[in-house]
Amino acid sequence: MTLSLGQTILVWYSGVVLIFFFAINSYFLGLTVAGFYRALRVFRQVRRADQRRLLRSPLTPPVSVLAPAFNEEATVVENVRSLLSLDYPLFEVVLVNDGSQDGTLGRLVEAFDLKQSPRTFEHALRCKSIRGIYESPTRPNLVVVDKVNGGRADALNAGLNLSLYPLFCAVDADSVLAPDALLRLVRPFIDAPGITIAVGGVIGVANGCDIHRAPEVRLPSRPLPLIQILEYLRAFLVGPLGWSTGTNLLALLGAFGLFDKQAVIMAGGHATDSVGENMELLVRMHRHRREQHLPYHIGFIPDSICWTQAPESLRALRHQRANSQRGLMETLLRHRGMIGRPRYGRVGMVALPGFLLFELISPLVELSGYLLLPLLWVNGILSLSLASTFLVVSVMYVALISVLAVLLEDLAFRRYSRIGDLARLLLAAVLENFGFRQLTAWWRVQAFAEYLRGDLSWSAMERRGVVGTA
Repeated sequence: MTLSLGQTILVWYSGVVLIFFFAINSYFLGLTVAGFYRALRVFRQVRRADQRRLLRSPLTPPVSVLAPAFNEEATVVENVRSLLSLDYPLFEVVLVNDGSQDGTLGRLVEAFDLKQSPRTFEHALRCKSIRGIYESPTRPNLVVVDKVNGGRADALNAGLNLSLYPLFCAVDADSVLAPDALLRLVRPFIDAPGITIAVGGVIGVANGCDIHRAPEVRLPSRPLPLIQILEYLRAFLVGPLGWSTGTNLLALLGAFGLFDKQAVIMAGGHATDSVGENMELLVRMHRHRREQHLPYHIGFIPDSICWTQAPESLRALRHQRANSQRGLMETLLRHRGMIGRPRYGRVGMVALPGFLLFELISPLVELSGYLLLPLLWVNGILSLSLASTFLVVSVMYVALISVLAVLLEDLAFRRYSRIGDLARLLLAAVLENFGFRQLTAWWRVQAFAEYLRGDLSWSAMERRGVVGTA
């Protein structure tokens, strides 16, 4: 059969999509296998770790916990109390009220009997004007900074200026750390002092749990956050585990990371003109260390967890995905000079190209593949039975990665230990391929187009905190 030019182009492009499909899934499968290997090693180390020794040891470095807050009146008091109850020998909580327009500051003043403080600080990083500093006579390790609104990155820079200790943990004020989270995160800094500059932990979905009062983990009843648990396992457990075999880890994504304060200041602090400040900071730290020929290590501790609320509405989820995609695109463009450059090691040669191909471009190829199948069928190039077979195989391949992520979590950490919970997660691993993946891919393509039009805004997401959400 002689094909027309249009049909030839369709056949050629279908081959490109097919190769890309197997490449991207093999990429994630490879990360999953590497994650299994890394998790088993970490699990053996965790079983030998003596948390009591870290609590008593004079070598355990003190930590400043930085918590930016904007309009968190409903949950800020309970979340600060949770941070103050962490199991750690010496730490401070620096909550930065980033120009909240509700009663966030008033609730804190009332709950902790805050008083104006004459505390001085050094402007190591530029930030918006600080209106007041408050300390508590009953909670000496709590500092509340009231400042003009400047965004999360600006708030973190202000917190760094006020902080006292050499390490800092950046955590959103609407998130809750596990009591031993800092003790687990600090281990790489003790094992390799002066070399470790950043360590990330796992971000867990708290929907359906009462983390403050009941440490038992439950699955949410609503399907949208349930499916997001799978995404969190792939993005915040399997992916970082796979990358953390070297110094490749790029994104201490979302709300949770422990950093060397001086290393961050040397790299310029958090970029206030970035919509993806977490990843951008990590890439810039890689770049700075490589260009200055300084040894460093960026690690990941999968048994340290921070609980946060996942979006419960399609609108909030769309905002989250748009923010993430714009942040990824901006970071890769800003540091495009690192991509494919041997001087930046595996970060430049493997990690950044992987993010470019399999994170940034993948939704474009995925959506075009969905449109391609009916075009091939209409033009008589692809039979209906072959198209159906391809769809089944693709769903099974993608579901396999999610199933392996669930099994990895269950074998190593067993946070979802009930048989019924595992069954629901495995079922969700299949069902997410019918509608959910296509919708999120479309949102990411829209964010791609918005960025090209110059839309660098950060979409605010409604949150209810992590207490009692279902």
